[in-house]
Amino acid sequence: MSDTVTAAILVIGDEILSGRTKDRNIGYIAEHLARIGVDLREARVVPDIEEEIVAALNALRTRYDYVFTTGGIGPTHDDITADAVAKAFGVGIGEDARVIAMMLERYPPGELTPARRRMARIPDGADLIENPVSKAPGFRIGNVIVMAGVPSVMQAMLDNAIIGVKGGAAMLTANVDAGSLPEGRYGDALREIAEARPTVSIGSYPSYNDGRFRNQIVVRSKDATALEDARAAVEAMVANLKGDAAPL
Repeated sequence: MSDTVTAAILVIGDEILSGRTKDRNIGYIAEHLARIGVDLREARVVPDIEEEIVAALNALRTRYDYVFTTGGIGPTHDDITADAVAKAFGVGIGEDARVIAMMLERYPPGELTPARRRMARIPDGADLIENPVSKAPGFRIGNVIVMAGVPSVMQAMLDNAIIGVKGGAAMLTANVDAGSLPEGRYGDALREIAEARPTVSIGSYPSYNDGRFRNQIVVRSKDATALEDARAAVEAMVANLKGDAAPL
């Protein structure tokens, strides 16, 4: 691993694409990854269609250091993520005795229905990811980390899922409040600042609160000196423009 470690998130589920369910996992995972120095570079959403999941997995796992998936590991017929992951890696899949033992900690033998036993099907060679909420685990195979889609369950699994994930240099962030200064006033100057500092990422983010637009400029870098230099340049630009009362 280099100083830059990358990841992608693959969200699996028709319910996300239909709008019936709103994704709450991408932001949560992204924040966790940022804290350990992993750069989230891409997030995709695919339907519950095996060939779509396989194609996305094979594209992402060759492009990034890690791929985190959410969704599709439940007990119903449309939960096909485990099968798709096995197909992507070209390995077999079957009921895992370790998972059955975990699930028996929650369900009496008579309640371990065929539907629930579906959650015990794990690709050959995968390591299990503990699920402290409902016992049915996620798993990790290669650089792919497979977790539940239900946010409360995914969040409970994530601490265990990132064990062994190797982070890089942490991303540092500085915020500069541009107030009500319109983006059109500082767009050109901000571009010049950014182009002169290739190790720094600079973005402008408008918001609308209390009937007023406000803009915040976010400076990001893994180099503390470069971050401070860029922050100072942006602050100076904002101060200069706020002192200039000329119209847009």
